[in-house]
Amino acid sequence: MKVLGINGSPRKDGNTSLLIKAVFDELEKRGIETELIHIAGSPISGCRACMMCFKNKNRRCAIDNDIINDCIEKMAASDGILLGSPTYYTDVTAEMKALIDRAGMVARANGDLFKYKVGGAVIAVRRGGATHAFDSINHFLHYSQMFLVGANYWNMVYGFKIGDVENDKEGMLNMKVLGENMAYLLKKLHQPNGASSL
Repeated sequence: MKVLGINGSPRKDGNTSLLIKAVFDELEKRGIETELIHIAGSPISGCRACMMCFKNKNRRCAIDNDIINDCIEKMAASDGILLGSPTYYTDVTAEMKALIDRAGMVARANGDLFKYKVGGAVIAVRRGGATHAFDSINHFLHYSQMFLVGANYWNMVYGFKIGDVENDKEGMLNMKVLGENMAYLLKKLHQPNGASSL
């Protein structure tokens, strides 16, 4: 089993990356492979509504000069997907929104590529707006027919400077619980005669 994490922050090694890695620690302890993709530093275009993904049905976005098609391929090949973003004006980053829009269209055009995968969201936030950013990712996961994983609170951790999130003990505990719950659900789904046989 494998979980792909996508860091939607323009800071490769910032707070969002720390949150994803905290979830990964729990997954790896339970024998689940992980991979982290940083979309920082890669110029990314938004969806152009060209609808070529519905015409071509080749599991690729027609915009082929950025990292999004690599992300889509890895998302389709993974058992679980963890999306992370810092909070920008009460929402996800423009890069994460471009991924959601384009990956979502390609997935829908190609028979719902992410259906029955396990999905989770993590949000880094300085003070306010995290709930809306969290909802933006969860709406995508729901629309993709994925199984959403929760924890013991909403998956948001507070911090401003790089590393500050580690001082939010409650938030970091929530990342631990999220990893535990994600591993539990993945293992249940992949048991013989389990839901993965649907």
